[in-house]
Amino acid sequence: MIASTLITGLALGSMYGLMALGFHITYAVSKTVNFSQGSSMMFGAVMGYTFMVTLGWPFWIGIPAALACCAILGLAVERFLVRPFAARGSDAWLMATVAGGIVLDNIILFTFGKEPRSLPSPFVENAIDIFGAGAYPLQLIIPVVGLAIAMALTIVTTKTRLGKAMLASVQRPEAARLTGVNTEAVIAASFAISAVFAGVAGLLIAPLFNVSAGMGVVFGIKAFAAAILGGISSAWGVMIAGVLYGCVEALTTAYIGSSYTQIVSFSVVILVLVTVPNGLFGRAELKKV
Repeated sequence: MIASTLITGLALGSMYGLMALGFHITYAVSKTVNFSQGSSMMFGAVMGYTFMVTLGWPFWIGIPAALACCAILGLAVERFLVRPFAARGSDAWLMATVAGGIVLDNIILFTFGKEPRSLPSPFVENAIDIFGAGAYPLQLIIPVVGLAIAMALTIVTTKTRLGKAMLASVQRPEAARLTGVNTEAVIAASFAISAVFAGVAGLLIAPLFNVSAGMGVVFGIKAFAAAILGGISSAWGVMIAGVLYGCVEALTTAYIGSSYTQIVSFSVVILVLVTVPNGLFGRAELKKV
């Protein structure tokens, strides 16, 4: 039972980690986050279902098309829900992104319907034996994809010109502009990438949890908890925290009961943050006075 529970926790936690990476990248570039990240995850799953099931497109066209829709959504969120407020030094983007997510959820509810729908996948048809426990191949694929994306993001942000431009946009915005970096474009790109990460998470988890208009709400909250738990400034930190959060959640459900899952998991988050205010892998920021 422990093996099956941990496999479930790894898959679930890696999905949280993927979404948390979205919070990380926008925070690292602009010190803002998209609180409609859960809605972006739902949107990716819904568009994937629409393209691959409703329209019958092959997966190698449907998945990129769904992720392209997520990227456009991310650009729209940054342009209309974040930039106007951030440019004036206002924190109203917090509420604007929350409201935007609610609007999107309800639009999908009215157009897609409220009934959960199954997204077929060849990776959830036959279980395989892992240490005596049955698991779908998709449950093993999700952690691999999540860790690969975290590694790629780390390499891009530390080793490439684009990554350095992204970090310079928040650390030294004026200096970045003087060197020819279009900071507005870089910030917009970070939101597009963030939404794509959420879309990937939605497409990966949908065959296990079904597709519905409200699927992203709770997942988004838990992903943000993972981002804060790991230290939102650390890509590897939020990914690892997501995995740990998923394992705690799965173990609690299996051995104590689903009624206590949220109580235990969020209590762990509170206890960790009381002990380590900047998260497990975050570092305190230095402020000049």
